[in-house]
Amino acid sequence: MEKELKINTADSLKEKLWIGIPIVLLVGLLSVLIYNHHAEFSWDGFVAGFNQEFLVFFAIGVFAQLVDGTLGMGYGATSTSFLLAYGIPPVVSSTAVHVSEMFTTGASALSHHRFGNINKKLVKHLLIPGVLGSITGAYLLSDVIDGDIIKPFIAVYMIILAIIIIRKALKKNIVKRKTKKLGVLAIFGGFMDSVGGGGWGPIVTSTLLGRGRNPRYTIGSVNAAEFAISFASGITFMLFGGIHGWQVIIGLILGGVISAPLAAYLVNKIKRKPMMVAVGVLIILLSLKTLSKLL
Repeated sequence: MEKELKINTADSLKEKLWIGIPIVLLVGLLSVLIYNHHAEFSWDGFVAGFNQEFLVFFAIGVFAQLVDGTLGMGYGATSTSFLLAYGIPPVVSSTAVHVSEMFTTGASALSHHRFGNINKKLVKHLLIPGVLGSITGAYLLSDVIDGDIIKPFIAVYMIILAIIIIRKALKKNIVKRKTKKLGVLAIFGGFMDSVGGGGWGPIVTSTLLGRGRNPRYTIGSVNAAEFAISFASGITFMLFGGIHGWQVIIGLILGGVISAPLAAYLVNKIKRKPMMVAVGVLIILLSLKTLSKLL
């Protein structure tokens, strides 16, 4: 009886940690941001920021999080494609996407936990390698790579991601196979996500789903791991590149946080294939628009 009580207590503590750690990290991050950057804001500037552009970024945040939360992929690819097409520079768009993802993926992880969509063992396998890959990619983009030079390459990369999404959607008769080298997959996904402004979901989720894993638990688990990946890359962007584009960041955060619970609820309610094809086509069109401006 005493042994059973200890097991139940340990399980209860672990459950609380799954909720408590994201909340503590987000509150801590928010406190640091307010403390370090409060001088950059004034009430007049804050009010003036709520203009038509802010509504555009807010709408991008809502749509991108609905896509990501229901498909397990697409937040970075969708939001980055929209921002680049809107004329936002690569470093600003990637920083904004990853800083906003620190909050939206936290909300998404908590929502998926609430609806029982998480395989904790899978999260643990993806976590550390994904974080290492994302830190490396964020450092290179912040301090080494010229954003203007890689802008067309990012647009091409987004088209490739979109093709992967569409291909996975159209694939039939997926046979369940054991997924090997999860660590390598997570490192590559985290790295490409930081450099390209998206890719964690299309690379990691699509690979796992392509090997026949349960969609509900795959999407919930990859979203939960993405919180740590986004947090690591976001902090790296802050340390080496500073924070730019506050209006973009706040719009994406508010839109994403508001739609995260709805996305987690809809994960088993919508038809995935038509949604994946539609998102893939949209990303291709946005990326072609970005390329047409550069070439």
